[in-house]
Amino acid sequence: MSRTYRAAIIGLGFVGCGDPVSGERLGQDPRNLDGTHFSGYQNCPRVQLVAGCDRDPGNRKRFEARSGAAVYADATEMLQAHQPDIVSVATYTPSHPDLTQLCFAHGVRAVYCEKPMAQTLAGAEAMRAAERAAAGLLVINHNRRFHPNFLRLRDLIRSGDLGNLTGVTARWPTGRLGNVGTHFIDLIRMCTGREVLAVSGTLDLSEKPDCRGDAFHDPGGWGVLRLEGGLMATFHAANFALGPAEIRFEGTAGWASTNGDTVDIRWLDGRTDHWPSPRAEATSMDRAVSHIVRWLDGESGFPVSSEDALRTLEVLIGVHASHARDSAWTPLPLQGDDRQKVLNSG
Repeated sequence: MSRTYRAAIIGLGFVGCGDPVSGERLGQDPRNLDGTHFSGYQNCPRVQLVAGCDRDPGNRKRFEARSGAAVYADATEMLQAHQPDIVSVATYTPSHPDLTQLCFAHGVRAVYCEKPMAQTLAGAEAMRAAERAAAGLLVINHNRRFHPNFLRLRDLIRSGDLGNLTGVTARWPTGRLGNVGTHFIDLIRMCTGREVLAVSGTLDLSEKPDCRGDAFHDPGGWGVLRLEGGLMATFHAANFALGPAEIRFEGTAGWASTNGDTVDIRWLDGRTDHWPSPRAEATSMDRAVSHIVRWLDGESGFPVSSEDALRTLEVLIGVHASHARDSAWTPLPLQGDDRQKVLNSG
């Protein structure tokens, strides 16, 4: 008989629980999300959501009414009381390292943490060290890593179906390089299978209030990434940019572009293809939870490593380091004082 695993959520707001009040505060609709931690557990028959933790009493009250699970204001108390197998860390970025280490120290086997991974490289490395010490699993919610269309696009590009890649362009209209751009940078790395060797970036320092509050300042910007094999990728993400979010992969035989979670392909020989959204079947977060359950069952391997999220974080911090040098090329991995840069993302 298949075992049921206990899950808990730290951070019962927008992406943690799809809480509409939290969404209203952020000016966003949780129904537009590709799943939430709450729905991922609710939709998996082999996971029992036993508890949730949040500092906000309103979040706790609404979560308790929806789930019937126990609620806590203190994460340590929750972990000690329920000893969950899986814990989602759906809080603001500054708290990710401490909460991840706390979970593994209390015997949690799998931590499903929001992106970006951390504010600093040292914080991300501490999370990875805690994962290794516990022989646990740390999953960062770059949810496109579990999305069928993007996995299919990765395989198409790597198979050479678009020919040799000649360039990648990315744009998104929200600024917020850390909180939003992390998805785009990570998808470029995933689909090309190439690491970023250097970055030249300029931050958009125009005044735009952060939707997560005055404590955060996560600017957009513009930049160029030099990837392995000489491939160049550009991004355009000004604070007040207009137009759709898109990534376009161009090759010698054709190009593919993403808009939301659909993919359009056009080959130079006249063929075209369109991949519609598969979200009605299951969200990316549903699929991530299913992978976590299989890992807990003892299946070897996991399709994503926390190392990928650390490398993506390093690119984002590299943009800040480059900006500080008048957009000079900054090589990766980062060295010296560049490693101390802080990604002030919510």
